Amino acid sequence: MIGDASLWRKRDPDDHYDVVIVGSGGHGLATAYYLAREHGIRDVAVLERGWLAGGNMARNTAIIRSNYLWDASAGIYEHALGLWEGLEEELGRPMLLSQRGVLNLAHTTHDVRESVRRVNANRLNGIDAEWLGPEEVKKLVPIIDTTPALRYPVLGATYQPRAGIAKHDLVAWAFAAAADALGVHMIEDCEVTGFQRSGDRVVGVHTSRGPIGAGKVALCAAGHTSVLAERLGLRLPVQSHPLQAMVTQLLEPVIDTVVMSSAVHVYVSQADKGELVLGAGIDAYNGYGQRGSFCTIEHQVAAAVALFPILEHAQLLRTWGGIVDVTPDASPIIGPTPFEGLYLNCGWGTGGFKATPGAGHVFADTIANDRPHPLAAPFGLERFTTGALVDEHGAAAVAH
Repeated sequence: MIGDASLWRKRDPDDHYDVVIVGSGGHGLATAYYLAREHGIRDVAVLERGWLAGGNMARNTAIIRSNYLWDASAGIYEHALGLWEGLEEELGRPMLLSQRGVLNLAHTTHDVRESVRRVNANRLNGIDAEWLGPEEVKKLVPIIDTTPALRYPVLGATYQPRAGIAKHDLVAWAFAAAADALGVHMIEDCEVTGFQRSGDRVVGVHTSRGPIGAGKVALCAAGHTSVLAERLGLRLPVQSHPLQAMVTQLLEPVIDTVVMSSAVHVYVSQADKGELVLGAGIDAYNGYGQRGSFCTIEHQVAAAVALFPILEHAQLLRTWGGIVDVTPDASPIIGPTPFEGLYLNCGWGTGGFKATPGAGHVFADTIANDRPHPLAAPFGLERFTTGALVDEHGAAAVAH
C-alpha cells in the first residue's frame, strides 16, 4: 500500500451499507467524509479496485483555481476553493496548500479579448482576478520569455492570486483518515464488476470480493465511470482519454507561481521539493491505459522551452499518465441517474483535483437528500437533452 496505512483501518466488506461509493480518489473520499460529518451517514463503504487514491488522484499535477467563465462553474469551483482554504485546519493534517497564484497566458488578440472577458466575469462572481500586461507577467515570472520574437508572444495573462497547488497524496490521506475516524470503511483491492438491481432500482454491487448490498450507490470512478454505467445499459456522454505529465530533476527555486498556456499547450509549476512539474493537453485518442504518446511529451517540452528558455538544460526525471473523462461541454456530471439509488460524479476532465472538497461536499448533499445540491443542479445528465450546456472548453483547453 502506498502511504501511511495506519491512517485508516484495513477492512473486509460487510454484506450491506447505507451508501457504497465506487472509487477512492479525492472525490470519493471527500464524499464519504462529508456524508459522515455533515449528514450523519456513517454506514458507508469506499470501494477501490487497487490501492487507496492510486488512480488519477496519484497522477495529477495538483493545481487549484476557480477562475471559470460561467456562473455555474464559478460557483462550484469557488465553493471548492473556499473549502480548500480551511481544509488543513478542519482535517487536522498538512496538505502543503500553497496559494501562489495562477497565470493563464494570452498569445493572440482573441486570447486577450477572451481573457479580459473572463476577468470581468470572475469579478462579477466575487472571484479574485486580474489582467496583467506583458511587463507585469515578466515581473512576476522573470524566467519567462516575453519578447515579440516568439511564435506565440506573451500579450498578457489573467491572474488569480488565491489559486495555487496542494500535495495530492496528503489530501487523499487526510480525507481517508478523517472518514475512517467517523466509521467509514475503506476497502481496497475490491473491484466492482456489476450491479444488483430490483427493477429500475440499484440495490448493491457485485465485486471481486463478493456481493455488497447498498441503499444507495455513488460512482466516483473518473475515467472508468462510463464503463461501469454501461453494465447497466446506461450510456453516458463521456469519453476517456490519456493525460500525461512529467517532472524534472530537483532544481533551485526558479518559479514561484503556476503558469498555464492553452495556445502552446503547456503549464509549469515548481513542487515543494524542487522539481518542475509540466503538463499539457489530453492525448487525442480514446483509451483507458495510464500512459500516452511520446509526441505529446515532445510537444509540451518544446512549448515549455520556448516560454522558459532556461529549461532547455533541465533533465526529465519521470513521466506518467492518468485517464480523464471528458463531456461534450467540458463540464462535470453530478447528480441522480435514471436508476433509483444510483448517483454520478464524473466528467470532470482535467479539472477534477481542484474541485475535490467542493465536489465531495455537494455530492454528499445530493446523495443524502436525494436531490441535486443547488451548486450541482446545472450539471445534471438532463442538460444533454435540454441543451442547457455549461460550455467551459475555454477554461479546460489545457490540462490542469
